Amino acid sequence: MSDDSFPVVIYHNPDCATSRNVVAMVEAASYTPTIIEYLQTGWTIPQLEDLMAVMNATPRDLLREKGTPAMELGLLDADATPDLILREMVAHPILVNRPIVATPKGVKLCRPSQVVLELLDKHPPSFTKEDGGIVIP
Repeated sequence: MSDDSFPVVIYHNPDCATSRNVVAMVEAASYTPTIIEYLQTGWTIPQLEDLMAVMNATPRDLLREKGTPAMELGLLDADATPDLILREMVAHPILVNRPIVATPKGVKLCRPSQVVLELLDKHPPSFTKEDGGIVIP
């Protein structure tokens, strides 16, 4: 049963096990999340800025290094500016770490996946992640 009075939005990459675990954990808690596959929809600078403002995060905080062109683009250099990182995140959505979850309780980068529990009003009694790890709220 969905609880529309408590919306859950997940910026999701279906190729990422952590992201898949977050979606499954939210669904196991009886929510029907709005899933945004950001690799398909892309990002805008205002959208990223709004999310980061709520998270009290910087572009560097959300920059994903593994499996991305971050190094080749010079984004790991100490002098890479926040504006440069943001522009490249829009040009290359894979650069944004995932999953980012937004609920009425806030917005967080949910790594590890059990961080999502801090954003939910109700939890599954327990949850088994893809790797067999068990999360008990």
